[in-house]
Amino acid sequence: MSHAAINNLAELAYLASIILFILSLKWMNSPESARRGVRAGEIGFGIAILATLAATGIFEYRWIITGLVIGGVVGVPLGLVKTTAVPQRTALSHSFGAMSAALIGISEYYVTTSRTSHFGMIEISLEVIIGALTFTGSVIAAGKLQEILPQRPITYRGQNIVSLSVLAAAIALGVAMTIQPGWTVLFPIMVAISLLFGIMLVTPIGGADMPTVISLLNAYAGLADALLGFVLNSRVLIVAGALDGASGLILSIIMCKAMNRSFSNVLFGAFGQVQAKATGAKEERTVRSATPEDAADILKTANSVVFIPGYGMAVAQAQHKVRELYDHLMRRGIDVKFAIHPVAGRMPGHMNVLLAEAEIPYDRLVEMDQINGDFPQTDVAVVIGANDVVNPAARHDKSSPIYGMPILDADKAKTVMAIKRTMNPGFAGIENELYFAENCLMIFGDAKGVIGAMAKEIGEGN
Repeated sequence: MSHAAINNLAELAYLASIILFILSLKWMNSPESARRGVRAGEIGFGIAILATLAATGIFEYRWIITGLVIGGVVGVPLGLVKTTAVPQRTALSHSFGAMSAALIGISEYYVTTSRTSHFGMIEISLEVIIGALTFTGSVIAAGKLQEILPQRPITYRGQNIVSLSVLAAAIALGVAMTIQPGWTVLFPIMVAISLLFGIMLVTPIGGADMPTVISLLNAYAGLADALLGFVLNSRVLIVAGALDGASGLILSIIMCKAMNRSFSNVLFGAFGQVQAKATGAKEERTVRSATPEDAADILKTANSVVFIPGYGMAVAQAQHKVRELYDHLMRRGIDVKFAIHPVAGRMPGHMNVLLAEAEIPYDRLVEMDQINGDFPQTDVAVVIGANDVVNPAARHDKSSPIYGMPILDADKAKTVMAIKRTMNPGFAGIENELYFAENCLMIFGDAKGVIGAMAKEIGEGN
């Protein structure tokens, strides 16, 4: 087969890949079709890779095979992590993709320095800067999610000015090399500064904002890939990167809307610092506590129950015990639903992933806007490790850092049960007013143990 014919077939294969990428995003909009979407994306990438290998006329596959082996050794264990570790695995995936884009951009610069045009240098500079900062930023995000690094914001006076100055320096170096691509001494300095900015960007961001940060990093990685497509003249890479970047940006906007916050506040607001308590006389507030057995007795008499999962459920890996309790309640004829807040957990869709692993039916999972109207008619709302997303202070306390954030109206249920290890504040660093409400019972302990005891008590009565 002639080289021209092979290239034509490759173009058709790229078109098929692009169609599969688009369908993949569409199908991943729904839990029922998400698996189909993942498979479509995998097939699309497989076709694109094979087409690229065939069209470029590669005769030496030694390094490619070596890379595949190394990638497989690293990737297979990452793909087998528990669902509770999916957020940090996702952050690492972003870091690898961004690192690849940056390394290819770096090699492309040194290979083509003598013939790089001014416009080509703009593409390389932007791609390397974004890829480098996304790489280190994603590594820091993974460290925070894994709790290797502190989850609270790490800040110092004038930090935002310093960080933005570092970014401006990287951009200035990119501009200088666009004017004179032959100034090779500046290129490694630009790369190093970009890597440093990625660290400085994510370090001052708290755990509460990790869902939005992961979405933004996904958008950055997609943008880096799209720019790499321009550098390599690869239309399929441009489209794939653009789809990735656009979907990540849209998801980030949805996350910010769900928290009633702006991008600048997420990135530079140091959200999550523990709030200083006011000095002087203060009314001592108490909470009402109950045992798992007490909670089980209340659930037995309920007609409707809404579970509100949060990060505490993920940490305790309690999703399977929740499924057990769900089954017992359903057998009693009790209507059970799960209220999902857009930013509950540590990544977009975190709660959906955990509940899907426990095989909770998709139609039982209800988004915040659809379920908030049901709470006044709900007999029992069971809060499992959620905190800020059910804090009534978001509605009325203008001094609260979460003021204006849409929340789940759990406090409007007839009875609220909050399962929590301690009374420590959530990621926003503030007390939760819900815990002191007259209709709220605190059940202290590990969520897995508490839910398991409640399920056992109810199951014995079936």
